[in-house]
Amino acid sequence: MEHPKESHPGADALASIPVRVDMSKQAIKVACADCSLHDLCLPIGLSTAEMDRVESLVSNRRRVKRGGTLFRSGEKFTNLYAIRTGFFKTCVTSEDGRDQVTGFQMAGEMLGLDGIVHDHHTCDAIALEDADVCIMPFDHLEEISREVKGLQHHVHKIMSREIVRENGVMLMLGSMRAEERLAAFLLNLVQRLHARGFSSTELVLRMTREEIGSYLGMKLETVSRTFSKFVEDGIVAVKQRHVQILDAQALKEIVNPGSCALQAK
Repeated sequence: MEHPKESHPGADALASIPVRVDMSKQAIKVACADCSLHDLCLPIGLSTAEMDRVESLVSNRRRVKRGGTLFRSGEKFTNLYAIRTGFFKTCVTSEDGRDQVTGFQMAGEMLGLDGIVHDHHTCDAIALEDADVCIMPFDHLEEISREVKGLQHHVHKIMSREIVRENGVMLMLGSMRAEERLAAFLLNLVQRLHARGFSSTELVLRMTREEIGSYLGMKLETVSRTFSKFVEDGIVAVKQRHVQILDAQALKEIVNPGSCALQAK
């Protein structure tokens, strides 16, 4: 994963149209088999024939430039997207025109589940860095799920995980202090990255502090002040977007026992 540039994307980047990358069926199969995120995206324990059916789900790939949009609120829902590389944020626009960040998604995670209930998307999905996603047509997924029970169970687990995450965010916003929210956020982020082969103590924040504040229900000034306190207490070291966790146990102790709202996926 490449580190993002520090400058904000301009209007042209925000309006850019993602590039579709068409691939042959054989190339798709090889791409899935060789992908380091294979076990995160696809169910395990399937037979060769079942895996062939599941891998046939990936119709093509799409490249989304940093600041580009994968889908927007109100668009017709047709696909789910597995993130192969890169980082996304999902957000909704409030009645007064403000953007509210509802989540951050990384490689190995799924986008588009919001569109299932009403057949249209209810949020925007925007790339925080150059990204590649695998496109899975939902009608094809439903068809194969009826044949491959392991896939059906896997999809149900993904949906359940989203419900748990939403509940956790509501708990966090309703009951946690600013320090607890940021500590839980950092722990969750580094644990998810570590599960994908990255460091368990260092990370590069793909999102801005303003976006973190939007997600955590905190003002920008509060996010910056809380980061500064963590630095002063020797818990983390921060250099621009690079964060090194010096004392993970201290972060865990900040979060109330049993109420960490953002558990690692």
